[in-house]
Amino acid sequence: MMNYSITALFWLATATLLLGLWKRTKLWRAGQPAEFAWLNLLAIPKRYFVDLHHVVAREPFIARTHVATAGGAVAALGLVAINYGLMLYCAALNWAILAATAIMLIGVFFVWLRRRNAPARLSRGAWSRLPYSLAAFALGLLIVNLPVTVLSAGVAVFALLLLLVGSAELALGIGLGGPMKHAIAGLLHLAFHPRQERFSGKLSTALMTLDLTNQEYGINKPSDFKWNQLLGFDACVQCGKCEAACPAFAAGQPLNPKKLIQDLVLGLSNDEKSGKTDANFAGSPYPGLPIGEHSGSMHAPIVPSLIEAETLWSCTTCRACVQECPMLIEHVDAIVGLRRNLTLTQGAAPGKAPQTLENLRQTATVGGYDRNARYHWAVDLDVKTIQPNMPVDLLLVAGEGAFDMRYQRTLRALVKLLKAAKMDFAVMGALERDTGDTARRLGDEATFQSLAKQNIDTFNSLTFKRIVTADPHVMHSLKNEYPALGGNYEVLHHTTLLAQLASSGQLKLGKSAETRKLTYHDPCYLGRYNGETDAPRDLLKAIGLQVNEMERSGLRGRCCGGGGGAPLTDIPGKQRIPDIRIQDARNIGAELVAVGCPQCTSMLEGVVRNRPDVLDIAELVASVMEHAS
Repeated sequence: MMNYSITALFWLATATLLLGLWKRTKLWRAGQPAEFAWLNLLAIPKRYFVDLHHVVAREPFIARTHVATAGGAVAALGLVAINYGLMLYCAALNWAILAATAIMLIGVFFVWLRRRNAPARLSRGAWSRLPYSLAAFALGLLIVNLPVTVLSAGVAVFALLLLLVGSAELALGIGLGGPMKHAIAGLLHLAFHPRQERFSGKLSTALMTLDLTNQEYGINKPSDFKWNQLLGFDACVQCGKCEAACPAFAAGQPLNPKKLIQDLVLGLSNDEKSGKTDANFAGSPYPGLPIGEHSGSMHAPIVPSLIEAETLWSCTTCRACVQECPMLIEHVDAIVGLRRNLTLTQGAAPGKAPQTLENLRQTATVGGYDRNARYHWAVDLDVKTIQPNMPVDLLLVAGEGAFDMRYQRTLRALVKLLKAAKMDFAVMGALERDTGDTARRLGDEATFQSLAKQNIDTFNSLTFKRIVTADPHVMHSLKNEYPALGGNYEVLHHTTLLAQLASSGQLKLGKSAETRKLTYHDPCYLGRYNGETDAPRDLLKAIGLQVNEMERSGLRGRCCGGGGGAPLTDIPGKQRIPDIRIQDARNIGAELVAVGCPQCTSMLEGVVRNRPDVLDIAELVASVMEHAS
C-alpha cells in the first residue's frame, strides 16, 4: 500500500510541476523572440557542474552544501522516478534512495545552519522556510525507504505527510513563484542563456546592438525583454551576492541589483488587475527607497511605477553583479536596455549627461573640445600623426583622457616607452573621435552608432596592424563592440603591450627605487570586461615592485565609480564610490595605488582626505626606464 501511495504522490507532484511550468512558460513567451537551440538542453549537466559551480565554488562552504543538498535531491528524485514512478519497487533501489536522501539531509542541515545566522544579503521570507520543507521531503523519503517490513500506520501517515509537504515546495514552486522555482528556471536558463558564448570559455561583455532602422528603442515594459531574459530573471536565487558586490549599493545609492531583478520578476508575473506591489520582497531595499510602493505588470511601463529612474542611473556598468551571480544572470544588459528607452524616447538622462551627449553629437568629444587640441600634449615629443597611405605597425588612440592635464602625464610616459622600444607608431591627431562608449552606456545608442561608423570609416582609410590605448573603455569599444558594426581590429591595452615588450627584451627596464607599499587597482573594463589582470602585475613585478592585493582585486575588484556615465548622472548616496575604493587601499596600508585607466586615475585622485598617491603603470615603468643603464 505504501509503495502505491508513493507512486501516486510522485505522479501527482510531477503533473503539478508540469502544469506550473506550462503556466510559467506562458509568462516567458510574452517576451520578444530570441534565437535558441533545443540541443542546448543536452548541455545543462556540463553547464551546471562546470560553469555554474565555478562561481559557487568561490564560497567553499556553500559549494559543498549545495553539492550535498542539490546533488542528493536530484539523485533521490531520479531514483524515485525509476523505482516508484515505474512501479519497480526494487529493494536495491531503496538502498540507493536511502543513501542519496542521507546525503541530501546532511546538506539540508548546513542550509539550516546558514539560515540561523544568515548574512544581510540573503533574502528572508519564503526562503527562510526552505530548510524545513527540504528536510521534510528528505525525512519522509528516508522513513518510507527504511529496510523494515511494515511501518506502523501512524509512522506511515507521518512520512507521507512529510513527503507531501516537501514535494509541494518543488511541485508548486514553479507555478506559484516560490523559492524552488529557481530549480527549473535555473536549469532552463543555462540551456537558453542570452549569451551562449559564456559557456565556450569566451568573455561575452559587449552590449547588444539595437536595430534603430527597425525602431528598436530599448526596454519600456517587461514584455520588451527577450523571452530568455525573462527566464533568466526567474532563475534568481536571491543570494544577494550581486548586492554585496555592487559599488552603488555600498555607497548608499538607490540601486540593489538583486531587488532590481526581483522587481522585473514581479512585473513579468503580475496581473494588471491584481495590482500586487513589491511589499513581499524580503531582502534589502534600494537605499533610500521604501518597499511596498511600486508595482507593475507585463505590458505596463517599468519606469517609474516598478523601478525608479534614479535606480537605473546609479549603475556604473562595472559587471561586478554579473561576475558574482551563481545563476549567470545579466543585470547590466537589463539596466542598459531600460536606459536606452529613457534616453532614446524621452531624452531623460539626468545631470550633466544631456550636455555630454550633445557635445558628442556636435564635436565627437565628451567635453565639447576642438579635436585639433587632443594631441597638444605631444607637440614636443616628435610623434608621427598618421595619414592615409602612411603604414605604421601601431596606432595610438589616446581617448578622452588626452584632454585632461593630469592624464597627459600618462600618455607622455607611454610615448616615451614606445620610443624606447623603437616601436613604429603614430597618433591620430584631429582624425580621432570619441569611441561612443559613454553614449552607449547612457543609453544613447544612436549617437554611439553614429560615432562608431564614422570611426570605422576613418580606421579603414588608414594602414596599421594594431591599436594600442591606455583607456580600457576605448579598448573595449574598439575590440568588442565595433565588430558588430563591421570594425574588426586587434586592440591592446598599454599594459599588455608594454608587458610583451618587456618580456621579449625589446623594452629594457631597470628596477624601481620606489619603497612605498604599493597596491594595484583593477579597472573594471580591463579586468571583468576583458579578462586582463596579469599584464599590469607582470609589469610591476618586472620593475621590482611587490603588488599587495586589496581584499577585492582581479576579476572581483571593486569599481572606482567612473564607468557607465555615473560621474555625469551623479546620483547622490551616503558616500562616494572612489572613497570606498581608496579605503580598501588604506586597509592594507598601501601608500601608492597603481592604475591603468584615465577614469580610475580621475576618480581615485578625486578623494580629498589623506590618501595614497595614484600613478598609472606607464608612469612607474617610464621612471624606471629613464634610470635604466
